[in-house]
Amino acid sequence: MKRVAFALSPLMLLVAVSLARTEDKPEVLKVWPGNPPGEIKPIAEEKATKSKGVVTGITNVSKPTLSVFRPDKDKDTGACVIVCPGGGYNMLAWDHEGEQVAAWLNSIGVTGIILKYRVPRRPDQPKDKPPIGALQDAQRALSLVRSKAKEWKIDPHRIGILGFSAGGHLAAWASTRFDQRAYKATDTWPLDDIDKVDCRPDFAVLIYPGYLAERDKEVLNPDIRVRKDCPPMFLVHANNDPVTPENSVRMYLALKRAGVPAEMHIYASGGHGFGMRPSDKPCSTWPKRCAEWLQSQGLLKSDKAASAASR
Repeated sequence: MKRVAFALSPLMLLVAVSLARTEDKPEVLKVWPGNPPGEIKPIAEEKATKSKGVVTGITNVSKPTLSVFRPDKDKDTGACVIVCPGGGYNMLAWDHEGEQVAAWLNSIGVTGIILKYRVPRRPDQPKDKPPIGALQDAQRALSLVRSKAKEWKIDPHRIGILGFSAGGHLAAWASTRFDQRAYKATDTWPLDDIDKVDCRPDFAVLIYPGYLAERDKEVLNPDIRVRKDCPPMFLVHANNDPVTPENSVRMYLALKRAGVPAEMHIYASGGHGFGMRPSDKPCSTWPKRCAEWLQSQGLLKSDKAASAASR
């Protein structure tokens, strides 16, 4: 038992640091200056579920926001990641796949920005397709963050996107649809200067993504358009995940065929939704593998941050 506890201690420490960081108040920005495209009125009152004082889930999101968590100045690499929590496009796993992830990113010198995107699907949206409002929010968020690069002292060429489950799909969607905005100017929604800023992520991290593989077919869903100018990607899945690992496998193969750099880890066990949770299973080591990948891609340029990532 002592040996197991010793093996887990770095991960346990990471979670403790993550929970402590959530007590810090992040800077919060509205993604849209007014109502988002297609939104006439809120779907319902936004609702947050809490456990022991921590927000564990959020739903009925009509006003998307960005919560900005900055690393300590002596660790800051200038890299930045927009985090998309999962939740089946019904809710957002805010702590488990949001604030804890931002804290981990801070620990390796990366600015973590949690995207509170619109959920659930609106009544007039197809139940068998991802909601277009989420993609609109992600595209606008990427442009907004890049427009803030000078002010926030982040590198506009090292802005990535990371997502879990449905958020993993959203990250893949934004990483393959950056050449075409999911929204356009209307009488009620005029485009502004932020919408002119590039919305292509420079890299993507997909953790047990869903909705990527077309059911009963060995192809990706048509909304995911992989080609050679897509950003490098890091993928993680568990073999026994009920959200089939074929989602990650199909994505990886498409990236490989397109000549896009990619790294994939399929762990024997872990199920779905393991997030940052420490365990005795190898799937819990994905943050370390991801930090190594970021470093190998030249995305963690600070010596101090690189040292932290290798621990």
